[in-house]
Order: sequence, then C-alpha cells, then structure tokens
Amino acid sequence: MKAVIFDLDGVLVDTAKYHYLAWKKLAAELGVNLTEKENERLKGVSRMDSLKIILSLGGLTFSEAEMNRLADRKNSWFVEYIDQMKPEEIFDGVFPLLNALREAGVSIALASSSKNAAAVLKNLLLENTFDTVVDGTMIKESKPDPEIFLKAADNLGVAPNECIVVEDAEAGVEAARRAGMKAVGIGHTEQLGEAELVVDHISKLSYNRLKSL
Repeated sequence: MKAVIFDLDGVLVDTAKYHYLAWKKLAAELGVNLTEKENERLKGVSRMDSLKIILSLGGLTFSEAEMNRLADRKNSWFVEYIDQMKPEEIFDGVFPLLNALREAGVSIALASSSKNAAAVLKNLLLENTFDTVVDGTMIKESKPDPEIFLKAADNLGVAPNECIVVEDAEAGVEAARRAGMKAVGIGHTEQLGEAELVVDHISKLSYNRLKSL
C-alpha cells in the first residue's frame, strides 16, 4: 500500500445530501419524483450523466443546450448549499486516518467526480491536505470509468496495484476495480459488495485495517 485515494462526497463529508437536495428540487420541477433509492444511481457519476438518469426516470428528452441549462440550474443550488459548509462537517475519524497514513509514509489523494471539489475543500480548510487532487474538471470520463483513479495514481507516481480507493458509490467501487486497485466501500454491502471491505463509516477504518488488504 503506497497510496490511498479518497472520494469526497459521502466519504470525508456529507456533501452527498446537498447533491440530493439540489437534484430532487430540479427533478420536482420536471415532474419527476427522485427517491433516495434512485438517488443511489447518481452517486459518483458526472453532473450530465446524473441529469440523463433523472430525465430517463421521467421519460423526458431535451436538447443539449437545454440539458446544459438544467445542469447549471442544479449546480447553482448545490453551490449555494456548499457555500455554507464548515470544517465541523468533516466526518469523525477522517483526521486520525489521514494522519496515520502520513506518519506511515503513505501518499494520500482525493479523486472526486464533482466539479465543485475545490470549493468544498476550501470551505472545509482541506485544500492543502492531499498530495494530489483530481476532480471533475480534469477528466473526460466519469466513474465507473477508471480514468480519475488512474490519473491520481499517475500524479503520485505509484502503480495502480499499490493503491487502495475509499468510495461510497457503486460506480466508484467499479471504477477502482477496473483501475486494478483495491476498493473499500463506505455504506452498505447491498450496493458496495464488490469492494474488498465495506464499513458503514470512515471512523471504522485505520491504517492497519487498510494495510491488511
């Protein structure tokens, strides 16, 4: 284990709830009821792919220009939510884990499909925490494509099989496995069963537990 790559939303902090609130608000305007179960399909995928899933739920079709407008509308609501975020919202267990990895000489990276990751990190005072950050503005393909994790490993100068990915989304776990990396799921085994290890909260992870993988 030379590197651990963390997703952001739902792993280090609960920005996932703000994505859900913003998507649910947009879906309601379109006459679509976005349930929490359906929202699981949006986790870890790009903004436009998330919009396409919502439109498919309602059997709706829009032009590319209109889809861009809708995606921007959702994002403006999301940005309003995250602008109010504070460092206190970082999950318990994050700093002890990051510090233990640092002390052991393990590189740490952030890989988030969100194009707002930089703003979230700034609000949480985490902008200088990671050895590399790869976000949605730096990739062409969203998860489950492995591009984002492979880019993070390349930035760190480590091989994919030397990396462990910590994710809360099924698409993220699949992307990690496709990248040739071990995956740890934060959440429920029903969604994340393909991961080598599933825990319900990041506070359940430790350096030794990750190393044992």
